[in-house]
Amino acid sequence: MKELRLQTPVEAGRSRWEISLGDGVVTLGSCFADSIGKRMADLGFDVTLNPFGTVYNPVSLCNCVARLSSGIPFTEDECVKMGAGSGLYCSFSHHTSFARADKETFLRDANASLSKASASWKKASKVIVTLGTAWIYEYSRTGETVSNCLKVDAREFTRRRLGVREVSAVLGSMVSRFPDKQFTFTVSPIRHLKDGAHGNQLSKSVLLLAVEQVLSSFPDNCDYFPAYEIMMDELRDYRFYAPDMVHPSEVAVDILWDRFMKFAVPARDYPEIENRERLLRRSAHREMH
Repeated sequence: MKELRLQTPVEAGRSRWEISLGDGVVTLGSCFADSIGKRMADLGFDVTLNPFGTVYNPVSLCNCVARLSSGIPFTEDECVKMGAGSGLYCSFSHHTSFARADKETFLRDANASLSKASASWKKASKVIVTLGTAWIYEYSRTGETVSNCLKVDAREFTRRRLGVREVSAVLGSMVSRFPDKQFTFTVSPIRHLKDGAHGNQLSKSVLLLAVEQVLSSFPDNCDYFPAYEIMMDELRDYRFYAPDMVHPSEVAVDILWDRFMKFAVPARDYPEIENRERLLRRSAHREMH
């Protein structure tokens, strides 16, 4: 009798290098980078997680890397008063989680985070990059590509979709500057439906084609983990989605984490990681009771 198959498995294979508990790791990018980075941090990996907050587009992500590398502090002229009457201050390089009530507090906290993250970046040997969208917002006054619009009036920005060559160029430039680091690229499995399902596919296609070009140009220090493909093909059932029908559910995140472990983490670390996972579960149980 023929076996009934209810999924189409996506083969991730094994990474060209291992990411072990002792490696310095930096995760950058969209929500998937947050999810994987948090799992790693909870289990005691030496990981720096999205030091400017969640970043979605490749240009802003590469700008973040440039800032980490230089370590140049943020200054008052980079402070932006957020819109929608919030009264908070942030910068176009940061997620709104960094927003503060005044410029002085924002700069103090942003630069403290930058100093720590810059030191981690310089020591890190592994970088996990998750690309979310090929759409960018350019601030009309300066031409700057922003990481976050900070609720500023939409008329202050020009929105456009990057082309494959543009994305490939900025990512390739980033990789070429750091031959001492090994980059693992992923494309976020989270759908961006502002432009509809077809628009989301076009955006993701730009990212996938651009990453493929970067992998071809830098085969020795670039690899790809198929998070997007696992979610879209293997976990396509809506039971693997959160109630918003856009983000992966906790079960899906667990599956993606397990697949990433098998892709990148050496088997010799599994016993220690499993022990730490048990301790985390016990800790959570004690807090609940």
